[in-house]
Amino acid sequence: MTAGGMMAAGGTPGGTAGGPAQGPGSSHLFPNYRRLPVAFVRGEGAWLYDAEGRAWLDCTSGIGVTVLGHAHPVVTEAIRRQAGQLLHCSNLYRIPQQEELARRLAARTGLDCAFFANSGAEANEAAIKLARRYWWLARRGAAEQAAGPAGETGEGPEIIAFEGSFHGRTLGALAATGQPHYHEGFHPLPGGFRHVPFNDLEAVAAAITPRTCAILVEPVQGEGGVVPAAPGFLAGLRELCDRHGLLLIADEVQTGCGRTGTFLAMQGEGVRPDVVTLAKALANGVPIGAMLAGGHLAEVLGPGTHASTFGGNPLAATAALATLDVLERENLPERAAGLGEYLRTRLAEVARRHPGCQGVRGRGLMLGLVLDGPAAPVVEACFAEGLLVTVAGGRVVRFLPPLTVTVEELDQAVERLERALARVSRATA
Repeated sequence: MTAGGMMAAGGTPGGTAGGPAQGPGSSHLFPNYRRLPVAFVRGEGAWLYDAEGRAWLDCTSGIGVTVLGHAHPVVTEAIRRQAGQLLHCSNLYRIPQQEELARRLAARTGLDCAFFANSGAEANEAAIKLARRYWWLARRGAAEQAAGPAGETGEGPEIIAFEGSFHGRTLGALAATGQPHYHEGFHPLPGGFRHVPFNDLEAVAAAITPRTCAILVEPVQGEGGVVPAAPGFLAGLRELCDRHGLLLIADEVQTGCGRTGTFLAMQGEGVRPDVVTLAKALANGVPIGAMLAGGHLAEVLGPGTHASTFGGNPLAATAALATLDVLERENLPERAAGLGEYLRTRLAEVARRHPGCQGVRGRGLMLGLVLDGPAAPVVEACFAEGLLVTVAGGRVVRFLPPLTVTVEELDQAVERLERALARVSRATA
């Protein structure tokens, strides 16, 4: 048991935890987050601590970010060393750390070139722009005759995306997102997206038109409720893209960097996309996003077509390299596969014992406990039991523990979940 585990077992984390509650009049922040009443002051491995030393077992990893756990010594030392030398110098100049990161990611993914940004939404924006410009460059002559000048609203290229998907909060990524409630109040959104049912190849095939330039897919829909692609679905998308000359874009912002048991979730399905986006886990907490693409797309984004001021600066690239070092040295994707099966089995046992649970789904250490009602009360009860999890898709309790989590810690997570389910059951009896 870790020191954190011992402290949590003896403490009373939860609803009485310290830290400033955020409510009307108590903060100058926008109230766009529904924050729980705790302020963490430090983290260690899978544990987060408040100022009084109370501990929470973090099975969110900051929504999939701290893939190595909190304050990993290798990443911490790399950040400390780089911060003392050079934080930032602009992409107007060579950044050797970025070049090395691109080389390492190319070796891991089989793709050839990288663009670095600051987040998953930015990486997806880059992929959307790449796909549109690819279509424009490849077909502009015929397209202008058939559909008018490319780039005009409603007349340019289209990207097929999926109902239930989530690609980010910036306007382009939001328009690609297939959950209408995220769109409310933000219209007009950029056009050029067509949403079809997830895991329905016939619907995808029927939606393809001469304006279609790409298919954008999450191998596992995380925010949509931890819904994996059905067997053969991703391979079917690959076949459709090959047949129609479309780009297959894999949004691996949440599934990437080993979370599902392989470095890319697409690799676990034996499917090679043309474009991949990464972010959350890439630098274990230092903001960075990446768009990776095949070499045949390198010239689509020539000088001046796209940029990011901070993207892949020396600090972020160094943190990502240190994260990759640990991922590779400790075979963490393989570890995620094994521990994921263990957690799946334990959660399935919980589901059998509690009538309000319908089952478990997901890949690797990206799992969801599906409920027959709202997940928010269970997530809040987990918080009171010293366990951090999140809601996904309204009725799913999402588990995204660090890939360094121990079996003992997963057992603790399950025990706390069971106590939380019992709390909710008593409250609603």
